[in-house]
Amino acid sequence: MSRAYIPMTASDREEMLAAVGVRSIDDLFTDVPASARAVDLGSFSRPLSELELVRHMQGLAAENTPAGSLACFRGGGAYRRYTPAVVDDIVRRGEFLTSYTAYQPEASQGTLMAAFEFQSEIAALYGMDVANAGVYDGASALAEACLMACRITHRERIAVSQAVNPRYVDVLKTYALPQGLHVDVLPEDGDGLMSHHACFAVQTPDFYGRIALKGPATSDTVHGLGALLVVSADPMSLALFRPPGELGADIAVGEGQSLGLPLSFGGPYVGLFTTKSEFVRQMPGRIVGQTTDRDGRRAFVLTLQAREQHIRRERASSNICTSEQLLALAVTVYLSTLGPEGLLRTARLCYDHAHYAAERLSAIRGFALAYPDEPFFQEFVLRCPRPVEQINARLREAGILGGLDVSTETEHYMLVCCTETNTRDEIDSLAAAVSAAQGRAA
Repeated sequence: MSRAYIPMTASDREEMLAAVGVRSIDDLFTDVPASARAVDLGSFSRPLSELELVRHMQGLAAENTPAGSLACFRGGGAYRRYTPAVVDDIVRRGEFLTSYTAYQPEASQGTLMAAFEFQSEIAALYGMDVANAGVYDGASALAEACLMACRITHRERIAVSQAVNPRYVDVLKTYALPQGLHVDVLPEDGDGLMSHHACFAVQTPDFYGRIALKGPATSDTVHGLGALLVVSADPMSLALFRPPGELGADIAVGEGQSLGLPLSFGGPYVGLFTTKSEFVRQMPGRIVGQTTDRDGRRAFVLTLQAREQHIRRERASSNICTSEQLLALAVTVYLSTLGPEGLLRTARLCYDHAHYAAERLSAIRGFALAYPDEPFFQEFVLRCPRPVEQINARLREAGILGGLDVSTETEHYMLVCCTETNTRDEIDSLAAAVSAAQGRAA
């Protein structure tokens, strides 16, 4: 048996245990409740050699479904998109791949310039004054935005629409709890919003695919109570629909995965964060500013750093410690490659494909759109005559990854997503497979 993974002998372990004053390894965990401990390691199989382990892992990997072999109609916050090859070619260059936070501007002008371009593109896309260099992901971006609103308004209650992605709401509650803040989940129209709320957080398109922010009425209501309007917006949708900045948002955030990042089993991603210039000193994360050096040349530096984690923790507006610069660079290259026209064309493809799919699927007996009068971008909710789990099982047999199950206690709902990667043939195959599954059920 190979001992490649057992660097210590039994006598080594005995000596270490004696040094810390315990008799066995189990004694190290006596303070951990039995219910919270890991499973008994004795239940695992015998140790494997490196060769055996590699073969075992290859066998497990062979059970995966190869990427791209299924027609994908699932979204809910992470989307299958086409990324131009130039994105990976650039981000995999060594000088970018190994970079971290650019604390030394004299040695990091390239990295700082890339971050500045990212900020400029995201601010323009969202119609806001200023953007930071990225936060962890879309969920933490929304949570940070709500905490920022509490600092600005000096209020301790956060209002969030019930149509916001429930995973985002869970993250928001996790952020709020240790700071003594309260989260109220309100109806989509904001009914129940009060003058003690710091903000009203909405999402557009919302979790059900609907365009939630259609005009200034929402912002007028929120601002009339002295609160801030926080908008989480899908960046791809902003190529077609009015950006949050034009609709009265005070803070606008989003998930950057749609802009050149692979699904990657859920991450790492990059959160997009923008705000009005008057609130910039309360914005979390890093901000790159443009200046000139002593010779008058264009230069870039990290600015307003008192907001970041390398000051006293109790004075920092955020404890975001990880740089998402590599992911932000991928987004920058993606946006620069497509340009305004390419982004608009991609968004239009998503819109057209989704509406074609909605037309085909809602025409099948027993199926209907759950919100037929609501405008949508690339996702829509399909009301189904039987459990979505059963329908998706039939679709999987046909080589199709069906929509996300968003059923309620009384209705069978499927959230269907179409992006630019879905062909007309795939959509027709989806409709045919759903119809056939319904016919078999009947």
